[in-house]
Amino acid sequence: MEANRSIKTKRQRYGLLDSIRGLVLISMILYHACWDLVYIFGKDWKWYRGAGAYAWQQSICWSFILLSGFCWSLGKNHLKRGMLVFAAGGAVSLVTILFMPENRVVFGVLTLIGCCVILMIPVNRVLKKLSPCIGILGSAGLFFLTRGINEGYLGFEGWEFLRLPAFLYRGGMMTFLGFPAPEFFSTDYFSLFPWFFLYLTGYFLYGLLEEEKRRERVNRILIREWAPLSFLGRHSLILYMLHQPLIYGILLLIF
Repeated sequence: MEANRSIKTKRQRYGLLDSIRGLVLISMILYHACWDLVYIFGKDWKWYRGAGAYAWQQSICWSFILLSGFCWSLGKNHLKRGMLVFAAGGAVSLVTILFMPENRVVFGVLTLIGCCVILMIPVNRVLKKLSPCIGILGSAGLFFLTRGINEGYLGFEGWEFLRLPAFLYRGGMMTFLGFPAPEFFSTDYFSLFPWFFLYLTGYFLYGLLEEEKRRERVNRILIREWAPLSFLGRHSLILYMLHQPLIYGILLLIF
C-alpha cells in the first residue's frame, strides 16, 4: 500500500511548480515587452539599461533554469522532452537570424535547457549516488566560480579570480561551451557552462527535498496550485514560443 501511495503521488501534477513557472513566465513577458520598447522601438528608458533591469533579467533566467533542473527527476521520456525543447530553441534561432538578424538569438535559453535535459540522461546514474547537500554545494560553487567565463575570467559578476587564456575563445563549439569567439553576437546567450551547474543545483535541490523524512510533507506542498498561474506554467513552452511575436505585433500597432 505504501508503494502504491508513493507511485500515485509521483503521478500527480505538482501544481505549485507550475504556478511558480507561470509567475516567472509573466515576469519574462513583461521584461521582453520592455526590451522591445527600448531596443526595437527606440524608447529612451535609462533605468532599463542599468543594474535594476539586469537584476530583473537574471532573476528570470535563474528561476527558469533552477526550476528546470528541479523538475528533471519528476519527468519521464527525457530524450523526447530534451529534443523538443532543443528543437524549439533552434526554431527561435532560425527565425531571428532570417527576419531579425540584428537581434538574433543563438544558443538561447531553450537550446541550453534542451541540452541540459539530454545531458542529464547519462550522468544521472552517477549524480544520484552523491549526497544532495554535497551536490548543491559543489554545483552552486562551480556556477559562481565560472559565472564570468563568457567575459574571459573565472569569478562572479565582476569579481575576477583568474583571467582565462584567449585561445579558448575560438570557434562555434567553444562558444557553445561558454567561451564566445570575439565576433559572436546573440541577444539571448546561455552557454552550457556556467549554466549547466545552476541546472544541477536545481537537480540536487529536488534530491534534498525528496529525502525520506521530508517526502510526504514536500509532496503535500508541491501539489498545491495557484490557478491561472498553474495553467500558464503547464503550457510554458508554447507560450514562450508565441509571446515575442505577439508582443511585437501589439507594440507595432500601438506605435
